[in-house]
Amino acid sequence: MGKKDELLLRIRQHGKLSTAEQLQLTVLLALPAILAQVSSVLMYYIDDAMVGSLGARATASIGLVATSLWLFWSIISCIATGFSVQVAHLVGANDLRGARDVFRQSMAASMVLALLTMAVGVAVSGRLPFWLGGGTDIASDASLYFLIFVLGAPLAMTNFLTAAMLRCAGNIKVPSLANVVMCVLDVGFNFLMIFPTRTVAVGGFMLTIPGVGWGVPGAAVGTLLAEGVVAAYLLWYAVCRSPELKLMDESGSFRPQKATLKKATDIAGPIFLQRVLMNIAQIVTTVIVAPLGAVAIAANTLGITAESLCYMPGYGIGEAATTLVGQSKGAGRQRLTARFAWMTTLLGMAVMTLMGIVMFVAAPLMMASLTPDEAVRQLGTECLRIEAWAEPGFAASIVAMSCFIGVGDTKKPALMNLFSMWAVRVTLAALLAPRYGLHGVWLGMAIELTFRGAIFLARLFYKTHKPLSPVISQSQTNT
Repeated sequence: MGKKDELLLRIRQHGKLSTAEQLQLTVLLALPAILAQVSSVLMYYIDDAMVGSLGARATASIGLVATSLWLFWSIISCIATGFSVQVAHLVGANDLRGARDVFRQSMAASMVLALLTMAVGVAVSGRLPFWLGGGTDIASDASLYFLIFVLGAPLAMTNFLTAAMLRCAGNIKVPSLANVVMCVLDVGFNFLMIFPTRTVAVGGFMLTIPGVGWGVPGAAVGTLLAEGVVAAYLLWYAVCRSPELKLMDESGSFRPQKATLKKATDIAGPIFLQRVLMNIAQIVTTVIVAPLGAVAIAANTLGITAESLCYMPGYGIGEAATTLVGQSKGAGRQRLTARFAWMTTLLGMAVMTLMGIVMFVAAPLMMASLTPDEAVRQLGTECLRIEAWAEPGFAASIVAMSCFIGVGDTKKPALMNLFSMWAVRVTLAALLAPRYGLHGVWLGMAIELTFRGAIFLARLFYKTHKPLSPVISQSQTNT
């Protein structure tokens, strides 16, 4: 048994953990999650660089529908969250059979929802670019790119669900490494799918590199192929190998039970509403940016990709937070739940503050690696330097929200996210864009993220003084 597994077992068995051991466990869980998140961003970073080499129009085609794809993927991911948080609580309570029952039921329920999501996406794919304000010059590629991605919704659901289940059971390493492999496969598949067969000179020799030459749609196909390979592996591992989740050694029903669905709905419902409305807000922001022209759309898209290198570590730490807080809550350990909440949130803020400094300094290099278009590079660099100041606040909101999800407290945090997004970001973007262009949109974003971080820290302070978990006996509060 490794150190991580030993410390997690101590949570379930009500053993004592020193502050140093709590920090060690946080880091042991966070590091592979951060690696997975950063590698995921690098995948999109390289994808955008490949597509960016085709010109601003190709980049704008993807950027136009990117926020709509986030909406569909958010629906899928929050469904996985509704079931996986239950697994974290059951594993924390040492009820492994109950955890496997929830996992079994989640597989059937989530696949039905994935197919419904796919059907809706296929239905809207043809008109979506025009609804978003895109011109005829980019609508065809944007529509096909979106269609290919939504056809892969069942694969995405399998990936999200199995990875979330493994993480909440305490195994962050396997889904994290699988995500890294997916990124490598994605780069390889995209290299073949985006570009045509060509001949290049290498060390005095002429080398023929095969390629399909599908351009923008090829980027979607390549990503889907990579995701399919990894989804199949994660499903096999969770069902056949995971000590906490494997279903091969016992029988059980895949039919979702009312109690399981109700808990999943109570946890995921507010997150679902939040993510839908927040993604709609991002789509509205895209509509605000669209009239600024192809250069602004491209700079906005590539700027978001570049910035994600800074905030993905926060999401990685957030995944560790959900696991630690969720299992501590399931074990009935009130004080430990609060300590892990603050420890992960402060760690996230420290890491993302450092990443914000790096982004401010390296912004020109980051944009130069994504596009050869000088106008896009210059505008994107200026926007990234505005956003760098908001990274500490963004970190606080990401990790604190993950802590609240871990204990099943999702309603008020979801409303906080929605208020911040709609009342602050969208309002400021609409007011500032006509006068300051894309700079105004990103200034509004930076102000909103700082405000959001502040209100999440305030709620975390309140909840840890009015405990995150239900009142329990004093004998259960040992750390």
